[in-house]
Amino acid sequence: MFIFGTRPEAIKLAPVIQHMAGDARFAPLTVATGQHEEMLEQALGTFGIVPDVNLRIMEHGQSLTDVTVRTLTGLQPLLARFRPEIVLVHGDTLASFAAALASFFEQVPVAHVEAGLRTFHRYDPFPEEMSRRLTARLASLHFAPTARAKENLLREGVPAEEIFVVGNTVIDALLSQVDPGFTFADPLLRDIDFARERVLLVTAHRRENWGAPLERIYRALVQVAEIYPDVRIVVALHKNPLIRRAARDILSGRARIHLIEPPAYRSFVNLMARCTLILTDSGGIQEEAPALGKPVLVLRETTERPEGLEAGTCLKVGTGTERIVGAVRRLLDDAAAYEQMRRAVNPYGDGQAARRIVEILWAKLRQGGDARDLEWTAGRPSS
Repeated sequence: MFIFGTRPEAIKLAPVIQHMAGDARFAPLTVATGQHEEMLEQALGTFGIVPDVNLRIMEHGQSLTDVTVRTLTGLQPLLARFRPEIVLVHGDTLASFAAALASFFEQVPVAHVEAGLRTFHRYDPFPEEMSRRLTARLASLHFAPTARAKENLLREGVPAEEIFVVGNTVIDALLSQVDPGFTFADPLLRDIDFARERVLLVTAHRRENWGAPLERIYRALVQVAEIYPDVRIVVALHKNPLIRRAARDILSGRARIHLIEPPAYRSFVNLMARCTLILTDSGGIQEEAPALGKPVLVLRETTERPEGLEAGTCLKVGTGTERIVGAVRRLLDDAAAYEQMRRAVNPYGDGQAARRIVEILWAKLRQGGDARDLEWTAGRPSS
């Protein structure tokens, strides 16, 4: 049973679901909690996946407690009815933690995909850091994307025989959707001359950036647009009304700054592939963009993905206006600095993570084997 609630979870689990769906050895059941209803359906549609069950827990103004309780309540009868051999959850969302807890209550084993990411700051990012730590305590199998993530789990006492380094499934999903001939549905994006204009793609949504940090980020964008007349800035707005209000208050009506609705996954992937530079507080984009040769400026004070910083594909700039502007100017003005980031080796995967997960699950659940020979051994960053 696959359980997921948000767009990023759906995208990252989709390659695993697709591999299992085409394999007679498995009978996958997909359960959406419906935490991000519209965006979730959009992402799943890209991969041709329709959930077998949708709990539709989304309610306007719901709290973190509401999400957790409603997920637990909705999953309990499903787990009791279907008794899956194993539940797969992804990453660091409340849906993942609640699904792992509900499975534990029913004594159903849990496999955690993208396990072992850590900032080591309890409240940053909030609540994701504790969601992934708690999920790790409940899981029986841990699919770590990198050797660093595996080391984090080992230090927390997770048995080595339960951890497998497989790469990140987001690279599998990404590479399946990039198309040089792709045509954007949005007329604004269609009108951009990506060959002649430099395009900055921006996403910012994390809870810890709400308020003053987000306002500083947006002011930095205003300054960049004023400095560079040949640069367009495309801001993909999150659905959260607080984020949208701040963006419109500061960015609306500014020349060459475009606020767009969240694109469908396939559109967003191809937008990343054609832009010049990406500014984001997203975790997934820190992994995706390097696979496309796009430098990433990380709009966060901490990140659970240090491999990208060490490899040189990402640069953590925080949320200070001057620091953001300075980092953008360096990459736009210094061709050597830009090329150094663009050509850095992506440490997050080779597009084969889903296949590895499926084969390891079969080896562990059906053959009782060690499956260590199925791990990913390439592309590990040095400590």
